Amino acid sequence: MADVTGAFEQCMASSPHGGGALDALQCGINLGNDFLWTWLVYMLLGVGVLFTLGTGFVQLRLLGRSVREMLGSRSDGDDAHGHGITPFQAFVTGLASRVGTGNIAGVAIAISTGGPGAVFWMWMTALLGMSSAFAESSLAQLFKVRDHGNRQFRGGPAYYITHGLRQRWLGTVFALSMILCFGFVFNAIQSNTIIEAVKSAAGCASGSGACEQDWQVYRHALGAVLIIITAPIIFGGIRRVSRISEALVPIMATAYLLMALYVIAMNLDRVPQMFALIFDNAFDFRSAAGGLAGSAAAKAMQLGIKRGLFSNEAGMGSAPNAAAAADVKHPVSQGMIQMLGVFVDTIVVCSCTAFIVLLSDMPADGTLTGIQLTQSALESQVGGFGQYFLAVVLFMFAFSSVIGNYAYAESNVQYLHSHRLTLAIFRMAVLAFVYFGAVAKVGLVWDMGDLSMGIMSFINLVAIVLLCPLVFMLLKDYSAQLRAGSKEPVFRLAAHPQLKGRVPQADIW
Repeated sequence: MADVTGAFEQCMASSPHGGGALDALQCGINLGNDFLWTWLVYMLLGVGVLFTLGTGFVQLRLLGRSVREMLGSRSDGDDAHGHGITPFQAFVTGLASRVGTGNIAGVAIAISTGGPGAVFWMWMTALLGMSSAFAESSLAQLFKVRDHGNRQFRGGPAYYITHGLRQRWLGTVFALSMILCFGFVFNAIQSNTIIEAVKSAAGCASGSGACEQDWQVYRHALGAVLIIITAPIIFGGIRRVSRISEALVPIMATAYLLMALYVIAMNLDRVPQMFALIFDNAFDFRSAAGGLAGSAAAKAMQLGIKRGLFSNEAGMGSAPNAAAAADVKHPVSQGMIQMLGVFVDTIVVCSCTAFIVLLSDMPADGTLTGIQLTQSALESQVGGFGQYFLAVVLFMFAFSSVIGNYAYAESNVQYLHSHRLTLAIFRMAVLAFVYFGAVAKVGLVWDMGDLSMGIMSFINLVAIVLLCPLVFMLLKDYSAQLRAGSKEPVFRLAAHPQLKGRVPQADIW
């Protein structure tokens, strides 16, 4: 207790605003974050190992099939089987939220602070996290429900906690933390990032003189524009969100991938050296007894793990909200497709940033970090065009995250109170936070987001571990049908009496 009190007093003493009420709130939130996330990193890894071993390395065995199912579902018409959205639309909706500014700025921070070895541990975390994503999205499918209009599905951790574990109160706590985090806080952060990207492209990144004064006016105008283009999408509900994501996500991911491939092609002779640097730095424990190399390798591991977890959201309970909306014949089908989202987010998109940074000649002394490092690295490869390209990409990444985050939060609002008026008020509140993020500084908001995300992650990890027998049962049923020659396994609830009374709407299966 004394340590906590001392840390709080130290935080207040170093506050730039004299230790007011907001400073006290931020210090308290940061202490909670430090404690919670110290344990959550290990929990996320541990749960990843559990499901990797328990499913017999499902992320490797069924990776090829997950790609085929994802691509095959793209040709399905909307509402293919009478309800919900297509599996591909659920995949890109989840990816829209996963792939954000963290893929560009966060990876650069990990490299500048932890060294090139952080990239290796980012990859390893994604490979483990794919199994956690498989588990939570399969459970979301199993326990999904139809909305009152009987037009689409909804579900997620709040639903499988309520019906699978029979803990309504815990499902409510999860839903509230999810709404705060993804509905409000993260959307304010994304809109703030959009404004900063436009500001940088306009040559006002330094924030000095008349340029900064002008931008105080421009912020409000751009905030209004964001509301105008966001409102029609979110007021159309998750179906419209899924259609926009279906069009936007492949374009932005492909554009960024092509730029990274161009940089690789221009530096082809340095690629072997780059990979050697990544692996050497990741495993350089030769001086771990107290030398610099050992501590640097440990930092690379820690930052790589954190970057991977924060980017792909595997096990955090966010993506299952989109996964549950898909209309599939077997829960495992969507579980496989959503685990593929983790692969695309980290192994593909985050690696693009890593390769751009590592193949440039940017200094590794920490003078540049985050988006500044990525921006300078890209400019060194393609010239001034890189700055404008990155601004456009950042806008697309951040805007897709806004609508993807909304889709997650909407399902939890309906879980708490499914009423048109409630949903309308929530949508207006989302737009208010989008505007707030555009015109205000959001330092405190970031800390609030980390805490609410930590709470929902902790609850979700405990829930999927307790429900792991059902995950293994679903995978066993799916695999048995594949071995029997079925090209498209179908889940039949009647064949599993242990689920009687637990699945909320048995007629779905």
